[in-house]
Amino acid sequence: MAFTVAVYRESQGWPAEERFGLISQVRRATSAIPLNIAEGAGSSSDKEFCRFLEIALRSAYEVMTGIEIARGLEFLVNERADAILKEADEIAAMIVGLMKSLGWSRPSRPQK
Repeated sequence: MAFTVAVYRESQGWPAEERFGLISQVRRATSAIPLNIAEGAGSSSDKEFCRFLEIALRSAYEVMTGIEIARGLEFLVNERADAILKEADEIAAMIVGLMKSLGWSRPSRPQK
């Protein structure tokens, strides 16, 4: 949740015209991380919990992409973007670790 608060605060300095664009998208994605973890924690099975954790993981990747876009648009200095991305990557790794402890394994993608 601290990560979500930090991203909300960081995005306050982004251009006002992005209020309904990138700011909204990144904030929704960062909020989805702890919200899906919390919702999944109330699940009746590990499989169901893992489903919510997968959503949280995808949201973490979405935040990372949004931060890279913000960096490219020069809304963030490189050092700040790097710090946020490092924390997001650590959160993603923790989510994967929790999923694995619950018996999850990454499904293989079909060959084309």
